Amino acid sequence: MKKILLFSALLTVLTACQESLEQRAERTLKDYSEKNCPLALDENIVMDSCAFEKDTHTLHYYYTISGILDNDSILNREAMRQMLVDGLKNETSTRVFKEAGYNFEYTYFSESHPGTMLFEATIAKEDYQ
Repeated sequence: MKKILLFSALLTVLTACQESLEQRAERTLKDYSEKNCPLALDENIVMDSCAFEKDTHTLHYYYTISGILDNDSILNREAMRQMLVDGLKNETSTRVFKEAGYNFEYTYFSESHPGTMLFEATIAKEDYQ
């Protein structure tokens, strides 16, 4: 029995060592999304989900905006994009993906008008380095 447990543990460790960065990104975002989403970031913004887009090496985060911010005419897109860039520069949990030059995309939808995208930004390597 001990040999079976030891073999299983060893197999798990060896498999984890062979995981590519793409596989890691996909697994990490899927696990995070399943365990934490929806996640209220503040009273007006909820993270709905996140996913990895393998073909473009993009970590994609989806949000819903509600309340006073749920208004296309008051959104300052330039300020929002700069806030995302600054936050990504200071974020340590995504370091390995930034070192690999991955993209980060943020999509914000309206709560009052489901399916309506209010803002979207893609942050590339040249933006966060």
